[in-house]
Amino acid sequence: MVSTSTPVCDFGLAAPGFRLRDADGREHTPDTLRGSAGLLVMFICNHCPYVQAILPRLVVTVRELQALGIGVVAIMSNDIDQYPQDGPDAMQTLARDKAFSFPYLLDADQSVARVFGAVCTPDFFGYNSAMQLQYRGRFDASRKEAAPPDTPRDLFEAMRLVALTGDGPRVQTPGIGCSIKWRQD
Repeated sequence: MVSTSTPVCDFGLAAPGFRLRDADGREHTPDTLRGSAGLLVMFICNHCPYVQAILPRLVVTVRELQALGIGVVAIMSNDIDQYPQDGPDAMQTLARDKAFSFPYLLDADQSVARVFGAVCTPDFFGYNSAMQLQYRGRFDASRKEAAPPDTPRDLFEAMRLVALTGDGPRVQTPGIGCSIKWRQD
């Protein structure tokens, strides 16, 4: 496992387009996923300890952001041949067991991760209602272990600001996580 930090936010960058299907075969695009106040795109996977450390609080945070008009989607881009625990069946199980209120989509050819420039799990891309990038930071101070409950909520506060003003915070702390497991084709 290689830990990787995310790049700094490229404010105003337009959200890339994509078409991915969920486990039920429904197609999703940024336009179908966005909320009235914006869109949060999260690159996650099942096996990453960084994702596992935040997952219970992430599910709660997402519900709070959805109530503010932020659409949310999770995308899994790891090579499932090398990491079958991140495959479609396991994704469905995790989404059901954790009661995801957002689609969890498989990027099997990794093209969506590449067009976004995603580098790790978790990797967060927060867009305003004009689909301009406003946040590319961490969830909170968690690493492979969950941070204490009173830890500042970086992602929530940033996306709340985006929902209210259309702009993200100018100072953002990069996220850290496991590198995306790229195919070796």
